[in-house]
Amino acid sequence: MRASAQPDRRGYFGAFGGRFVPEVLAFALDELESAVDAAFADDAFWSDFHGLLCSYVGRPSPVYRARRFERCAPVVVKREDLNHTGSHKINNTLGQALLARRMGKERLIAETGAGQHGVATATVGAKFGFPVDVYMGARDVERQEPNVALMRMLGARVHSVTSGTQTLKDATNEAFRVWAAEVERTFYVIGSVVGAHPYPYMVREFQRVIGDEARRQCLEEHGRLPSDVVACVGGGSNAIGIFTAFLGDDVRLWGVEAAGKGTQSGETAASLSAGSIGVLHGSRSYLLQTADGQVCETHSVSAGLDYPGVGPEHAYLKESGRATYVSVRDDEALTAFHDFAAAEGIVPALESAHALAFARTLSRERNSSDLVLVNLSGRGDKDLAYVRGLSSGA
Repeated sequence: MRASAQPDRRGYFGAFGGRFVPEVLAFALDELESAVDAAFADDAFWSDFHGLLCSYVGRPSPVYRARRFERCAPVVVKREDLNHTGSHKINNTLGQALLARRMGKERLIAETGAGQHGVATATVGAKFGFPVDVYMGARDVERQEPNVALMRMLGARVHSVTSGTQTLKDATNEAFRVWAAEVERTFYVIGSVVGAHPYPYMVREFQRVIGDEARRQCLEEHGRLPSDVVACVGGGSNAIGIFTAFLGDDVRLWGVEAAGKGTQSGETAASLSAGSIGVLHGSRSYLLQTADGQVCETHSVSAGLDYPGVGPEHAYLKESGRATYVSVRDDEALTAFHDFAAAEGIVPALESAHALAFARTLSRERNSSDLVLVNLSGRGDKDLAYVRGLSSGA
């Protein structure tokens, strides 16, 4: 695997990260960090992980050239939508389930927004025999009903969170509260590269398989590295997963946030583009907050990007200039959602549609010798009813 930034001993990527939690969770995080260090040093652990990625998840996922969607420069997409459960989330939940089993935990809990992480957690719970509780904002329960039904079919209990904005932030708050009360027997399967150390680092290491595969595939199938790598960013795990393999290369990295109705509208989820530095869910990063430090309500057409913060490594990549972060509005993402489906016969997740919208712009600006690589982080089955409702005005 290629070198990437490592957090320091306190869990910081530069000025971002760390561990801002109550004492009861500090103990749980110390236990987790020790387990991560031991597992990551154990070849047998990685052998189990990669073996299951192949036999259970269906990796490697292919790269596919989107000829009818591109404009000038070739656009290739990394097909994480073809993974078992339909997104990149299964890479991470599989790794965390193996850790939970290694640690002797009895139960898994998770937060979810779009439901893909909840489905992936319920899936590995069923596979390994763990009871699973998933916390989901009440608004997201309504707009992602297919995934809610699927989680329940897989045996998970889905808890509708009615506090606050009833979205991903509030689901995460509730999951942390439950974890604090039951740390000895419960493993919190966090869904992105957010939270207190070692979660951002651990989740990245499980998701880096995306970029490691894509880098090799671009060289083998296209004879060159991409000129640009594009991925949507909510918490940021699919983006970090694909960026990590290219950090040492002369490749432009683009993170695409959800602008919602516009970054200046007050109805946005673009933390890096419109936020400021603060602390949320245990780590220091960029977040959307008021002048007195209160977390703002967010808005995105995509439930999976509707989060007021972002992983600390993304904040570090922004500050260092190694990655550039842009934003795409709801209407632009919806256009790309429909256009990609009609052009390529692939229905992308609304999250991924944000990356596709920006990639099409890049394709117009680049020339035919360039190569734009997009992480197609998930499929859009879960979004169809919601998008149809928007079209009908429901």
